Order: sequence, then C-alpha cells, then structure tokens
Amino acid sequence: MAEPVRVRRLSDQEGQLLLRITRRGTGSPIRLRRAMVVLASAGGNTVPAIARLVQADEDTIRQVIHRFNEMGMASLDPQWAGGRPRQISPDEEQFIVETANTRPEKLGRPFTRWSVRKLADHLSLYATRRVRIGRERLRQILHRHRITFQRTKTWKESTDPRREVKLARIEYVSSHFPQRVFAFDEFGPLVIRPQAGAGWAAAGHPHRLPANYRKLHGVRQFHGCYSVGDDQLWGVVRRRKSAANTLAALKSIRAARPDGAPIYVILDNLSAHKGPKIRRWAARSKVELCFTPTYASWANPIEAQFGPLRTFVIAGSNHPNHPALTRKLHAYLRWRNANARHPDVLAAQRRERARIRSERQRRWGHPTTRAA
Repeated sequence: MAEPVRVRRLSDQEGQLLLRITRRGTGSPIRLRRAMVVLASAGGNTVPAIARLVQADEDTIRQVIHRFNEMGMASLDPQWAGGRPRQISPDEEQFIVETANTRPEKLGRPFTRWSVRKLADHLSLYATRRVRIGRERLRQILHRHRITFQRTKTWKESTDPRREVKLARIEYVSSHFPQRVFAFDEFGPLVIRPQAGAGWAAAGHPHRLPANYRKLHGVRQFHGCYSVGDDQLWGVVRRRKSAANTLAALKSIRAARPDGAPIYVILDNLSAHKGPKIRRWAARSKVELCFTPTYASWANPIEAQFGPLRTFVIAGSNHPNHPALTRKLHAYLRWRNANARHPDVLAAQRRERARIRSERQRRWGHPTTRAA
C-alpha cells in the first residue's frame, strides 16, 4: 500500500512564515490557499480533509504538497500562465530594443527623441521590420531591458595629440618625486551673494539665507598652490587671472623648496600659465611645468582640494564683502593644513598600531584581544 502524501518536516523558519501568511490572510489568495494546504499537511491532516478545508480537488492538494517538497517556500508563489499566445518573438523584441536605442534622426524621422507613441507608430508603419505592438506592451519591454527616459549629457574628449605623453609625465613625477611635486590652479569666480548650501537642522526647519541678487562687489579668483608630498594647500585671492599673478604663485612654490633642486609644477593650459616670461623664469629656476592635456584638467591634483573649499567655505555662506570671504578662506586653509595627515605621521601611526597588535598577540595569543 502506498504511503499517504504528506509534506516533509518543516524548519522553524518555514513554519513561522507559513503561520504568519495564514494568520494575516492578506496578499495573493493563491499564496494563502497553498500556505494553508502545506500547514495543514504538516499538522497531520490527510489529503481528503485538506481538500474539504480549502474546497479543492484532491489531486490539486497532492500537487501542491509535492511541489513544496521539491521547491520549498518558492512553490507558494503563483506562476501565471495562459492567456493570449505570445505575439512578439525574441528577435522582434531585440529589434525593438535596438530601435529604441537609435536616435530617430538616423532612421529618417523628423524628431530628436522617441516617445512611446512615436516609437510604436514607427515600428508598425516605417521600420524596415514592421512590428505591431501596443504602447503598454512596448513600455514593459523597455522596462525589462532597463531602457529608461534620461536627460542627455555632454562631455569633452581631449584632442591633445600629446595627451598620453603628458599624463605619463604627471604620473611619473608624482610617483617618483612626490616631495618635489606641486599643483597650481585658480578657483573661482568668487562672488559676493548668498550661496545655497546644506547643513544639519531640525526637520522641516532648514537654515535660511536672505535672497539677494545684486552683485556690487565684482568677482575675485583664488590662486591656489598645493604640495603633493606634504599635503599642504595655500593661496591668495586676486582680482583676475593674469601671467603676473601666475608667476607670483610659481615663485611662492619655488620658495617652498629653496634648496635649488628641481621641482615639478602641474597646471592646466590656460594662456596665463604659459607665457614666455613664465617659461624663461621656470628654465632659470629649475622648475618643470607639467601641463595637463587639453580638456583634462582632472589630472591636476589640486582639483580635488577645491571641493572642500566650495563645500565648507562657499556653500551656505553670506559673506558681506571680499575681504571677509578672504579671511574665511585663509582660516579654513590654516585649519586644513594643521589637521592634514602627513605621510610621516601616518607611517608612525601604522608602526604604533603594529606594535600594539604584536604586544597583544604576545600577551593574549590573539591580535585583536584587548588588554584589561
């Protein structure tokens, strides 16, 4: 005689989840009925009794139990099927995706982007391979292939023929002579007006700044110098960008290494950075100017240092005039340089942590055990 059909032994997690589904009685009715079948079988009820409980056929009850024994909790979720036969083949679906990723102008249509309606009309009337599809079905296919409506963006690629040479030179001097590598660039324009920002505040009560769109103070430029090896940033606020101001900044960089040995300054291709007077002075003073490629100012190490300046000094501010803004900039630079983590300090901290770990391991037999 065949053994009666019964669900396998449930784990604690499965039993708790089945009990939660049956007690709440919410969600999919099919999932609820299947959970009741499994829970009843686990409680020792026979197939005929379960069939009377859920008002179903006995063969259906056996099928639910067998599926749970094979698949576990995943068998409770309904697998919808049936309905109208599939009309769109996989090849047609791929063609739809390729058409959606193609600009309409390339396909002879007189617009710059698709809408769902225009794409459906094009597929059914003008495409080389006509596909009749409704707008909702088209939206579902695009969603499944992760094609979303996005804003167009632009970018600039470097057209510098010596791009790789310049980048290689910057990488070489930064890795081999970090203590003698400096970066220079301008940060601005600095404008005197309330600047939007962000900060901690009570929920629903953000800090307020007065609205003022009158720019009566002109603009300024912060000429910044950054020492890669020492992680020190300094600079001065000027009225404008000029070759004279650039030369003054380069002289301050040269003064930071007065030993007469060569130094390397990374800067972009602004015309105020590469005049003949600057080049002659650099040749006499043993200063190598390492220019970044065109449209590749991201290769300048100082660019990352300007981010905190904008976040913690400019954003959320309402400075009354340029002298006040300059004082705030220099106060932040003094704080930043005083709290910079010098490489020698970092190395000393790493050695101290290694010494503590070895001492703990020697005493307690485990490197992470804390001493009493």
